[in-house]
Amino acid sequence: MLPRDTIHAGPIVLRPPVEDDAETIARACADPETARFLPTLPFPYTLDDALRYITEGAAAIWNAGGATFAIADAAGGGWLGDIEVKPPGTRGVFEVGYHLAPWARGRGVASAAVRAVTEWVFAQGAHRVEILADVENLPSQRVAMAAGYRREGVLRDARPRRGGGHADMVAFARLARDPGEPQRSYLPGLPGGSLTDGVVRLEPLTLDDVDPYQEMTSEPDSYIYMVPPQVPDREETVRRCRYTGTWWLSGERAEMSVRDAATGAFAGHIQLMNVVPPLDQAMIGYSLHSRFRGRGFMTRAVNLLAGWAYEATPLYRLVAGTAAVNTASQRVLERAGFTREAVIRALLPAVDGSRHDDIQWVRLRD
Repeated sequence: MLPRDTIHAGPIVLRPPVEDDAETIARACADPETARFLPTLPFPYTLDDALRYITEGAAAIWNAGGATFAIADAAGGGWLGDIEVKPPGTRGVFEVGYHLAPWARGRGVASAAVRAVTEWVFAQGAHRVEILADVENLPSQRVAMAAGYRREGVLRDARPRRGGGHADMVAFARLARDPGEPQRSYLPGLPGGSLTDGVVRLEPLTLDDVDPYQEMTSEPDSYIYMVPPQVPDREETVRRCRYTGTWWLSGERAEMSVRDAATGAFAGHIQLMNVVPPLDQAMIGYSLHSRFRGRGFMTRAVNLLAGWAYEATPLYRLVAGTAAVNTASQRVLERAGFTREAVIRALLPAVDGSRHDDIQWVRLRD
């Protein structure tokens, strides 16, 4: 059993929840974002639900071998959120979960609480602590990384969603022997959330882009140059848009929409992928909807992406590949400062079952 301690962590304190917290808890748990990522939480959440948690639920967690704390302001004692250590299962591993009131977010409160409770659990003899976060819950993933947890992979359909279906969960963990240093993505976010030159704008893909992306990639002169050369399944398009944020945080890839800056219309897609940190190299790929061709949009997009990559990341080499017959894509790369580097024979599968040579291009950091 874990000791019923109070944990002090600078500007916050982790203490037992008390009945005076009930009204604040009920107000915080009425937040739709909280309800979205905590599907077992009653919704709408009432004062009675809060009191039941304080008087019954918290005690049950402690009695089962776990722990639950209110995250409170150290100066005034006000409730800011909850953090829970779930009882260890058969593997003897603890899992930490947390949520904050909307008014407490963005201040480093959650990461301070997670770091403090993790160190406390290690002091009780634990060897491993885990965190599971919905693939779309980017704030929770950032908290785990800031608290020194390492991303270990994705668990498919690992938790029910409110309203039906299941969510994929990103798995993070810290071992007692880990240094606990904050984990930073190789790919930082875009400044202000987007890149623009006044004509085109690049933004991370979202689920709102599923339909226009699917329409674009259903055009024959788009999908014939994809690998494999076929119209992507809509479910895969949904997954691409749903995973954009977590891929970006992991440093695995950056998926962006290309938009007409004047109207905001979806014009195409550009990605930074195959990121290899030891080589400081990544590959770019792109597609443009037929309605926006002939206006220089993709050359602008490639230049924006390359400029950001060389200003914001350690990347030294940006590479691209084009089918030998895809002269339009080759012109884009030439105008964007890429030079031809090599030819890989018969690398790319074609629609008719034959193979295309792949022309390799590179743009180096200036």
